[in-house]
Amino acid sequence: MKELQQIIQAYEVCKSENQSVALATVVQVDGSAYRRPGARMLVTQEGNLTGAISGGCLEGDALRKAQAVIFQQKSMLVTYDTTDEDDQKFGVGLGCNGIIHVLIEPIDFQNSENPVELIKKALSDRQTSLLLTLFSVQNSKSEQIGTVFLKKGSQDFGSLSKVHADFRQVLEKEISEFDAPQNLIQSFSEYQQLSVFFEVIKPSVRILLFGAGNDTIPVAKLAEILGFELILIDGRKNLATQTRFPSAKQIIQGPAEEVINQIETDLNTVALLMTHNFEYEVIVLEKLMTYMIPYIGVLGPKRKTEKLIQRLQSKGIQVYTENMYAPIGIEIGAETSEEIALSILAEIKAVLNKKQPIFLRDKQGPIHEKG
Repeated sequence: MKELQQIIQAYEVCKSENQSVALATVVQVDGSAYRRPGARMLVTQEGNLTGAISGGCLEGDALRKAQAVIFQQKSMLVTYDTTDEDDQKFGVGLGCNGIIHVLIEPIDFQNSENPVELIKKALSDRQTSLLLTLFSVQNSKSEQIGTVFLKKGSQDFGSLSKVHADFRQVLEKEISEFDAPQNLIQSFSEYQQLSVFFEVIKPSVRILLFGAGNDTIPVAKLAEILGFELILIDGRKNLATQTRFPSAKQIIQGPAEEVINQIETDLNTVALLMTHNFEYEVIVLEKLMTYMIPYIGVLGPKRKTEKLIQRLQSKGIQVYTENMYAPIGIEIGAETSEEIALSILAEIKAVLNKKQPIFLRDKQGPIHEKG
């Protein structure tokens, strides 16, 4: 998410300076690769890069090809076969053992629905969107259709006019019935050997951070690095300040009874109870029980959480603990506030991605899901 935000920022600068750009997108990966489909990199005519499509292995070659795309104003699909033991043809030892297909598209600033503009629309609010990118591995030498359509709720952006009418009907049906929680790549060999990258673009993770003590500052800093949206809530006006938490999108100050009614949640919102104030958190937790959020983390020992639950139950409130994580964080032997922040953010990422944290060396099969 942060990468997309940075690409949009760089795009706006280039647009204001009328500096031509191209967008490189990983659209399909067969086997192992450092980045997965949806990884992007913006390339300027002067050779500046924003984002990444690999761990640094492919960027140099992709840069040269992107500059050719800018000059010719014609999209291309580039395939990097890193299963080839003679991977020195890219100038480096890749060591990934996968086949990576990268779509490179010239960006027309005059087109209000160019690929970057579609991504901007996808990120304009907290609604999940579906972005379609069409390409053909079999006809990689031909100009590619590219990133052309965005579905956002009941709104459509872009156009499928570049595809045959029969295929357009197929795609419209696929879009209307699409309900996969994650990205999907589907091949349609009967329609000009085309493949479609159905990309689910979700809003950034929103963290409701209850607590403005010194121990929550590392949480805020790490959240910023990850591109998460931070809402800070606390009753202590001397602590809950923009100076202490410059990355916070919003700071809500006041008693628990007041602040709890000012928050907004969705399925990409998580809550962290780190106030060190039991009575404050009782009120907060009571309200959070009424929201559909996937993660509520409670700082402190198990006994504290048990008391919180008992207090709510004594008031006749039914407490659901499926989405409660207490004590908060993953066991990594954390001691300092920075280490605890790392533990917390890792747990949030695992929960939202529905992953059970393990050592990757113990995982059976490939690191990444097929895509």
